[in-house]
Amino acid sequence: MAAGDVQLYAQVSSKAKGRSTPSSLLDPLLAMGFPLHTALKALAATGRKTAEDASNWLHCHHDDPSLDDPIPQEYALFLCPTGPLLERLCDFWRDSQRQCARNRAHEVFPHVTLCDFFTCEDQKLEQLYEALKKAGDRTRASFPSAVPLVLHSSVSYLGFFISDRPANLIREFAMAFASEASVLADCTVKPCTKQLHLTLAHKFYPHHQRTLEQLAKAIPQDPGCQWTAALYSRDMRFVHYQTLRALFQYKPQNTDELVLSPGDYIFVDPTQQEEASEGWALGTSHRTGCRGFLPQNYTERASESDTWVKHRTYTFSLAVVRDPRKDSEASNQHGPELAPEQLARSASSLQSLQAAMARRRVLVVRHGERVDQVFGKSWLQQCSTPDGRYHRPDLNFPCSLPRRSGGIKDFENDPPLSSCGVFQSRMAGAALLDSGIRIATVFSSPALRCMQTAKHILEELKLEKKIKIRVEPGIFEWTRWEASKTVPTLMTLEELREADFNVDTSYRPAFALSSLAPAESYEHYMDRCAVSVEQMTSSCAQDMGVILIVSHGSALDACTRPLLGLPPRSCGEFAQLVRKIPALGMCFCEENQKERRWELLTPPVKTLTHGANVAFDWRSWVTGS
Repeated sequence: MAAGDVQLYAQVSSKAKGRSTPSSLLDPLLAMGFPLHTALKALAATGRKTAEDASNWLHCHHDDPSLDDPIPQEYALFLCPTGPLLERLCDFWRDSQRQCARNRAHEVFPHVTLCDFFTCEDQKLEQLYEALKKAGDRTRASFPSAVPLVLHSSVSYLGFFISDRPANLIREFAMAFASEASVLADCTVKPCTKQLHLTLAHKFYPHHQRTLEQLAKAIPQDPGCQWTAALYSRDMRFVHYQTLRALFQYKPQNTDELVLSPGDYIFVDPTQQEEASEGWALGTSHRTGCRGFLPQNYTERASESDTWVKHRTYTFSLAVVRDPRKDSEASNQHGPELAPEQLARSASSLQSLQAAMARRRVLVVRHGERVDQVFGKSWLQQCSTPDGRYHRPDLNFPCSLPRRSGGIKDFENDPPLSSCGVFQSRMAGAALLDSGIRIATVFSSPALRCMQTAKHILEELKLEKKIKIRVEPGIFEWTRWEASKTVPTLMTLEELREADFNVDTSYRPAFALSSLAPAESYEHYMDRCAVSVEQMTSSCAQDMGVILIVSHGSALDACTRPLLGLPPRSCGEFAQLVRKIPALGMCFCEENQKERRWELLTPPVKTLTHGANVAFDWRSWVTGS
């Protein structure tokens, strides 16, 4: 048993086993040779529907290292709408995500929480189901025939509140369930005593509040809706993990990698990714229980409740407990289905949409390999003579350096691209040319490495004479990450022009070079990028082509999230993400004019991956010294 699992095991009841599991489900599994404790675990993990489901689960989890661990499922009771109200709520879920991006409410289906999550021993599940039936039967006569909903809105929450009288009657049912569960299944259930509510949106961007309110007001209030109490479970080990869904099949190339099939769910802890290489994640498969590495571009973000298991429901107007073994409708483990939506469009449908309507698109690109990234902080000492002249000690140093007013020392904190960085930039430009996209405008950070990357891309696109580079200090690197305590001395527009950069001297940037503050706060940096990207896109409203932004790795996040309507990440998450962005990494956004929002698309060119090439000392090799 791992030390980290001690707290989980502490939640497991050590009481004696209760009544036995019905033989109709358990006996076939025991006859197949499965141990009693794993058979019970499989039945709990599949909602006790059929022995076949449990058998399939056990076969999939044959190599699950936690198969014998006594960790029970976590359960919760929800009140769920049905019929026309559910359909309209699902429409709201879909439309709010399209227009205002994803928020916390999208993690779970529409529901009213009746109790906190609690544990139940696997062998006590039938008794827990009986507790649900008895609680429903006890309160059925007093359960409200109508549940009026009142819309409530604040800067971070939007939802329906249930008025006091029906809410009190619903709480009586929740308390009855808690009492019955305690007596019959030895479960400690804490019923909800706060304001009963159905969340529509939570932790959203403040400027989306008005749009969300308008969408919510379009939901018709159906006081006659039939409500159903539904018992769900989840794996308590992965409560605070991200849930990914596999889009494609993946066959492992190494023993420490996961097998992926389309539709598989993977639990990933964002705080435990130090071992993962760039573009990979370390996760645990929901289907097999195995842990390993997986390619991130084979997955998409899924909802938290996608892996929850529906066990039993109680519908008050019908006064029956729905058993999934006898009701095909309840065979869906993941709760009320959201309206169908294509989250990943095919290439052909994308092309048809683009042909139907001209849209602005933004391509944010990180600069190529910088020379100090290869040769370290002392790179300038390695390539400068005592009298301040430049010489090339290695082929990966640039052939020459542009002239600067402060001499060669000005390059110390504003380094150029390495020779490989130039090669990377040209390869990316050639690939963009082959892709057929039309670059309409180019913006660049004033950092030399970014200006050089933009210049080489334009040269490969045969646009170096036609498109001038607009220098935007507002998208310069987060100054807190700069090595010096002051903002680096950057090349002026005059110096750039003298160095053969085709810069747009008429462009008025969102931020002047002089406005960059040393060691700025994370919030200030995010605001700076958001204001800059707003000005850059607004100034190109009539261009109807791709806006190329060449900046730093941090800009792939800081410049795209404002477009997508997403709030900034936490500073820690941001730092972890940015360190994994490679040279010439890209993010591609497209404007949906009809819905007045931006969408993230697959970049027009593939990534560039290559290995390291270490320095070679031929003298040591020959002499062996």
